[in-house]
Amino acid sequence: MKFEELKGRIRSLETVSSWPQMLSLIERVVYRESVSVWEHPVSACRAVGGSEEEAMPAAGAIFCSLISIHLVDDMLDDEPLGDFRSLGVGRTANLALAFQAAGHRLLEEAAAPAAVRAALQASFARMSLATCLGQELDARELVSEEEYWRVVGTKTPPLFSEALRMGALLGGATVAVADQLADVGRVLGRFIQVSDDVTDALETPARADWQRRSNCLPLLFAMTAAHAERDRFRHLSARAGEPEALAEAQKILFRSGAISYCTLKLIELSREAQALFARIPLRDPEPIERLLDVHTRPLFRLLEKVGVQDPAALAVG
Repeated sequence: MKFEELKGRIRSLETVSSWPQMLSLIERVVYRESVSVWEHPVSACRAVGGSEEEAMPAAGAIFCSLISIHLVDDMLDDEPLGDFRSLGVGRTANLALAFQAAGHRLLEEAAAPAAVRAALQASFARMSLATCLGQELDARELVSEEEYWRVVGTKTPPLFSEALRMGALLGGATVAVADQLADVGRVLGRFIQVSDDVTDALETPARADWQRRSNCLPLLFAMTAAHAERDRFRHLSARAGEPEALAEAQKILFRSGAISYCTLKLIELSREAQALFARIPLRDPEPIERLLDVHTRPLFRLLEKVGVQDPAALAVG
């Protein structure tokens, strides 16, 4: 992907070009091939027969939205290294609003028919509104798995779903095909959220998830499911900042079935995404195939960790 060209398009927007803080935030973003969500519109556009150039407005809009989301998320999570620590809450919130507006400006400049541009604006607004709700819900302590899945459904899934939809529309896809790709993105977004939860729960030192245990699926399972070490886990997980307590709590995640349960959910979501993908009439399936492969690799590593011999076959079904 022409990453520097993408940044250049955003930097050249009126107002952005003369706003040092926006320019600084744009410049510090790094590119991670196939994993960076702003590349997803390009994958969808190419899959339906379009080009990278045609997808650039949507890629830029997603890029801007991610900066906005991270600025706000750090404030909601009281992140120790968040930009609001140096800029202040008010200025940071203002910058987040500015990046959302920049995303809309980029979509308006797309070289596409008026009807497509209108659909892009609706898609971006739908994504933004849903994500804001997800951040609001995630700021609360969850009490059940039902609440967890409601929050998950409004966080990453709208971002992935609408990124693929916008890319497909810019590539000339029918509304039906764009909807089908959006469905794949929605499932993939749920997969990513659970996968991230498992990764964060098993890392050392303790990640921020241990401070809000009920918002992380494996920790929520270990605290609420019926197993012999539930009370012990609750006690240890409250002291996750202590290396010995964290190590024992992480062992209980395996013994309690929490990691196995999350693995099962990841397998189900992987199979669902693959089944949806297989039904889409694409000009070139390879970009979406590669996207699914990249995002499901953590599942393969997790399956290998628990002793599965052929993780790829199990994940695909």
